[in-house]
Amino acid sequence: MLVTPSGTSACPDDRPHRLAAQLADMIPGAATIRVSLSDPKETWPHPHVIVKDEAGQTIQLGRIAARVAARWILRVWPEVDWTRPHTFDLADATLTRSDLLAARRGR
Repeated sequence: MLVTPSGTSACPDDRPHRLAAQLADMIPGAATIRVSLSDPKETWPHPHVIVKDEAGQTIQLGRIAARVAARWILRVWPEVDWTRPHTFDLADATLTRSDLLAARRGR
């Protein structure tokens, strides 16, 4: 769950866990979903996802499934700065800015 600087949950209800369960059903084998508004195939901002399994392998999605997954995640966290990509971890239903996640892995 995304936490604000005050330490309170930015999403106080169970929506992240319900969303994680729905996305796991929709995308079997998915472990993380990276969401951004910079689809490399589009000129204007469009929702874009990269889905990875537990081994870190990319899972290919159709255009519609990718857009649905991205929009569901965007709607659960409307207050997030979506100019930067974020990664939604389905196992613990947490959303983390992707560059911060990469920095943690690099340690």
